[in-house]
Amino acid sequence: MRCLSSPDMFLSTLERAIEIGINHIETARSYGNSESYLGQAFQSGIDRKKLHLTTKLLPKGNADEVERWIDESLDRLQTDYLDMLAIHGVNTLEHLRWVLDESNAAGMTGICRGIADGRIKYLGFSSHGSLELLLEAMGSDRFDFVNLHYGYFLQRNAPAIALASAKDMGVFIISPADKGGKLYSPPHKLMGLCQPLTTLEWGYRFLLADSRITTLSVGPAKPSELATVANIESRRSLNLQEQTILETLDSEALKIASDEQHAQYYKCLPCPEDVAIPEILRLKNLADIYGMEDYAKYRYGMLENAGHWFPGRRGDRCNNCGNCVSKFSEKPDISNMLQDAHERFGETFGRRLWDD
Repeated sequence: MRCLSSPDMFLSTLERAIEIGINHIETARSYGNSESYLGQAFQSGIDRKKLHLTTKLLPKGNADEVERWIDESLDRLQTDYLDMLAIHGVNTLEHLRWVLDESNAAGMTGICRGIADGRIKYLGFSSHGSLELLLEAMGSDRFDFVNLHYGYFLQRNAPAIALASAKDMGVFIISPADKGGKLYSPPHKLMGLCQPLTTLEWGYRFLLADSRITTLSVGPAKPSELATVANIESRRSLNLQEQTILETLDSEALKIASDEQHAQYYKCLPCPEDVAIPEILRLKNLADIYGMEDYAKYRYGMLENAGHWFPGRRGDRCNNCGNCVSKFSEKPDISNMLQDAHERFGETFGRRLWDD
């Protein structure tokens, strides 16, 4: 969705991707002209049959509307079937209720028609919502695969990876280089901890070494941005060098906070002021531990600017009510930590690349 400056740039990026062995292309109705550009690429000679193709549609609409949207995507893509269709952004309970609606007019009925007649081979969903929502959606047994956020610096969804493996579901990792840590522009400290690999190489290898993970997005804007990917091994285990990097990063984190300590901050939810307490403190930890200040500012700037795609409010919304502190025996000074994070990261504001 980032190589859309022109059809020519899209085509040259796609050709380079195929040349280095990429065989799974994911697009979406809401990613600008990406479906149309991909359809043009197929017409220009790209072999559709050599690619696993996913497109996505939002969780809204009735059966007839959804079926029409599927056909519109097929028309733009210049193909008569989708290897995979994903429901794009099952982020809230309202979205999940749309998925679970079994009435004849329900949007899922339109998708089922597409599956029945072969327009869709496999069905999945993407989610930027809570772990609990992810697990509930996966537990519905309506899906063959799941798209989620996960990586070394964002391991909250580890139980969803485990459940997907138990259910033999495909696992697609969303934006591991960008939202997973801005690994393409790392701070000096993190670069040193990941040597001799680059941080981007480490981020990809951490994921690809996990046999439960099926595929991950790369998101290049131009062919040259595939250079790192071209040299990444898909080996399903960490070698000694990579294991040493893992241990080094783990050791550095333990100087400030353990995974268990961070996980406890989810006790704070729901916050009466809807402050994104666990996420803000995760960003603060990453800045403190690895020097990932730029990434923290980038993600913090999305709060209150991305709706259900990145929910929760900023740290300055905390009114020190004490509701979260009451859930801990050791009484951490959460209000002060939130204020500190806001003072460090709060000058930036961001937005999603594509609107709904």
